[in-house]
Amino acid sequence: MGHDDGLATLELAFPGPERDRGVAAILSGRKTALTGLLESYEHAEEAVPVAGQRFAVLDSDGRPAVTIELVDVRVVPMKEIDDDFARAEGRGYSGVAEWRAAHEEFFRSEGVSGYLRRTPVIDGDTLVVAQRFRVVEPDDAGGR
Repeated sequence: MGHDDGLATLELAFPGPERDRGVAAILSGRKTALTGLLESYEHAEEAVPVAGQRFAVLDSDGRPAVTIELVDVRVVPMKEIDDDFARAEGRGYSGVAEWRAAHEEFFRSEGVSGYLRRTPVIDGDTLVVAQRFRVVEPDDAGGR
């Protein structure tokens, strides 16, 4: 279908309701930030993304739902995430305490542990990849 224009793909969480909510939040403009566990990039032998990179965000069926462009990427300990970033995640977090509780739970989940083949230690010093992005409109994607 001409979707494969060489764009890297990005998958939020795992397929299902959690991913569907994340994709919907991006499409509505509520979600302009996302957080990845640095250890999962290292495990996958993937480079940490950089500002300017574009990704096709996949839906739960593995189809491209929206294209985003990273505008800011920082590797920081979890304790350095602030309320502003937490709210930019678009999940309705009132502030960083809710963000942190949700991310600690997710990073310790069976899905992540199964992927890493161990349960990661998650605390204030755990390094995360904090990414801010913008949605790239289809006619802004440089070609069809």
